[in-house]
Amino acid sequence: MDSAALEIDGSVMEGGGQILRVSAALSCITGTSIKIFKIRAGRSTPGLRPQHLSGLELVRDICTGSLEGGTIGSTEISLSPGKIKSGSHLADTHTAGSVGLLLQVALPCALYADASSELCLKGGTNAEMAPHIDYTVKVFKPILEKFGVHFDCDIRMRGYYPKGGGEVLATVNPVKELSPVTMTERGNIAKIYGRAFVAGVLPFKLAKDMSAAAVRTIRKEIKELYINIQPLQEKDKACGNGNGIIIIAESSTGCLFAGSALGKKGVYADKVGIEAAEMLLRNIRHNGCVDEFLQDQLIIFMALAKGTSRIRTGAVTLHTQTAIHVAEQLTKAKFTITKSEDELSSNVNYIIECHGSGITNSYL
Repeated sequence: MDSAALEIDGSVMEGGGQILRVSAALSCITGTSIKIFKIRAGRSTPGLRPQHLSGLELVRDICTGSLEGGTIGSTEISLSPGKIKSGSHLADTHTAGSVGLLLQVALPCALYADASSELCLKGGTNAEMAPHIDYTVKVFKPILEKFGVHFDCDIRMRGYYPKGGGEVLATVNPVKELSPVTMTERGNIAKIYGRAFVAGVLPFKLAKDMSAAAVRTIRKEIKELYINIQPLQEKDKACGNGNGIIIIAESSTGCLFAGSALGKKGVYADKVGIEAAEMLLRNIRHNGCVDEFLQDQLIIFMALAKGTSRIRTGAVTLHTQTAIHVAEQLTKAKFTITKSEDELSSNVNYIIECHGSGITNSYL
């Protein structure tokens, strides 16, 4: 292993898989060897889980690098990147591990390849504690286009806990360099829409109940807008049983926010709908331009972009602080967070500003 490897403490701040994802992606892009220790030290099952390992192996393959310590439960890994290569790459968690999180680690790397890449990602498409694939497509993707990032997601099969079995094919186009983004004006909420789904043997009534409960909850606070949450029965393109809901709000300036929830055994469908609606409303109230889930996912792109990005947000999450901590170690990006005076909202919001490192794609 390269003796000059950058050492990263995997237990700091959020102390979870995010440190791995941001570190591995930036290691690949900058060509910096890294050693991560104390991986997920504070978790009930410390070390690498199948989803984390699949993500690291995917990065290793994309950057023709070498990975040491890549086993389930390992609390220390070393990654030495080589050249980023385009083409087809496969990652399979063999569990309900999130394909959205696999895409989070692989997408930035594929942007710096010499040609377009196909990422075949297998696992859970709608998993707990991770972005639903619908969030990736409907919220993350359109906002990333502002940075100049273009990718497509073909949802071939949906997969749910505990079996997984989902499959997404993501096609990623390379970029010469990323553009900085300014999102500081929220505007008014103009549209609210979503999907409430059941898959497998679960009755369609659950989807209708989730949708109706969500609409009722939002109506209490937002009375004037038509809310279109479609109940859907997933038949052919779903593996296993599952139910859930995602609701998206779009503002007049193109900002996107979401609330989502998944059904569990013994939990009433109404409760699932209400949970997603309350999450959405919480993310609208602070009058920022991104929700709490997009906030940390944008940090790596702000760090890579050429120029200054500014994003208005609600309370800065620990995930975001962690992503900034890692990005500043691995790139020349500099972040500042300032409290924002906002007459329109009684809630405090913040401006995250980043002077990006302006890393360019050496192949293009």
